[in-house]
Amino acid sequence: MPFFLHRLLRFARIRLPGWRLPLAVATLVFLTSWGLMALAEPGSELVTPANYWWYFVVTAATVGYGDFFPESGPGHLVGAYVIVGGIVTLTLLFTELATALQTARGKRLRGVVGLDLRDHVVVLGYTPGRTERIVAELTVEPGTQVVLAAHDDVPGNPMPEEPRVSFVRGDLTHADVMTRACVDRARTAVIDGRDDNETLAIAVAVDHANPQVHMVAAVRDLGRRDTLRYVNAGVQVVQWHMPFLLSEEAADPGLTQVYNELMTAGGHGNTYSVRVPHDLPQRTFGECQTAFGREHGATVLAMRTGEGLLVSPSWDTPVPEGATLYYVASQRLDASRLGRSPHAERRGQ
Repeated sequence: MPFFLHRLLRFARIRLPGWRLPLAVATLVFLTSWGLMALAEPGSELVTPANYWWYFVVTAATVGYGDFFPESGPGHLVGAYVIVGGIVTLTLLFTELATALQTARGKRLRGVVGLDLRDHVVVLGYTPGRTERIVAELTVEPGTQVVLAAHDDVPGNPMPEEPRVSFVRGDLTHADVMTRACVDRARTAVIDGRDDNETLAIAVAVDHANPQVHMVAAVRDLGRRDTLRYVNAGVQVVQWHMPFLLSEEAADPGLTQVYNELMTAGGHGNTYSVRVPHDLPQRTFGECQTAFGREHGATVLAMRTGEGLLVSPSWDTPVPEGATLYYVASQRLDASRLGRSPHAERRGQ
């Protein structure tokens, strides 16, 4: 009987692929064993319809509760056939399950299946090394889910070890990629194309999929900023060689505008430095913050001493003579006027 079952399986694998084969084997073994058991154990309670299905299940599963069992030698042989058939069925079943799980995992790694995410960040475009740094900065924020969308020349997920990074691939300007990456439910879309023309084309596709998404785009030529804003007025544009701004803008919308103001000559707020004079009345960083803001409309950001640069130190940090203060103001402050505040000057007049 096992030999017959082996030959039958070889034939059935060709005719019955997939999940149908374990079901066919279980059905065949059940029907044939029931008929054989009825011949081997005539009149036994075991072969009644109400009992045999239960005997078959527990025997095929190799559990064997012992509430029903054959008593004759031929009945024992039929029982052995049921056990072998059950083992074969379970083996086929687990093989199909493992294959299905491996296939599903392989499809996810290859980026060919749709995702089910919302309130996530989509990174469109992949550059080895650069994209890994961007994603690493994005995932610093707890709970941030990232979808990396890459072109077909990226064969699989380049970051399979990162559980918070999902992967899709295809034509980044195609609606199918937008759908599989769940752009319509994304919080932020970070566009990092291979050139500015591609970035513009991807931005059009993203805006079509989700006009309300917070869009951040990296460009080589900042002159493309106005063109991108024709696509989406709220798009934030950063220079391609400053990838850290992509992740910072994605995490804190509007931050790019602040940086641009600080780095643009003639803007509303420029960054300056001043050497601390010997007669500066403020002796701590907090006192400098207060005085610069109240007297000069400036904001102190950092301080450099002989020990190095301190960005936003605690307010009680001493400010030694000769230290350098870095501040934001509409215009450069006259260092000679820092020793006395305008209030003190007016009192002295």
